[in-house]
Amino acid sequence: MQFLKTLFWVVVAIALTLFSIYNWRPVTLNLWSGLQADVKLPVLVAIPFLLGFLPTYFVYRGRLWALRHRYERPERVTVGNQPADAAPPPAATACDDPGLAI
Repeated sequence: MQFLKTLFWVVVAIALTLFSIYNWRPVTLNLWSGLQADVKLPVLVAIPFLLGFLPTYFVYRGRLWALRHRYERPERVTVGNQPADAAPPPAATACDDPGLAI
C-alpha cells in the first residue's frame, strides 16, 4: 500500500512539473484602482488550490486525531489501572494439602 501511495505522489509531482514547465507565462491580474499584478500561471493555479485544500486537510487531520485519541484513551486507562507488581498466585504443593499432613 505504501508503494501505491508513493507512486501516486510521484505521478502528481511529475504532472505538476510538466504543467509548470509548459505554462510558465505571466498572467496580468487587474486588481482594484487600476493596480495590476503580473503572476506566473502555475502560481496562479497553485494558490486557489492550496486555499481550498489546506483547510479541508486540517479538518480531516483534526478529526482523525480526535478519533484516535478517543479510542486510545480507554486502553491507557485500563492498562494504567492494573497493578505493576501483580504476581501470579503460588501453585499448590502436596505439603499444602491438609489431608496429607502427618
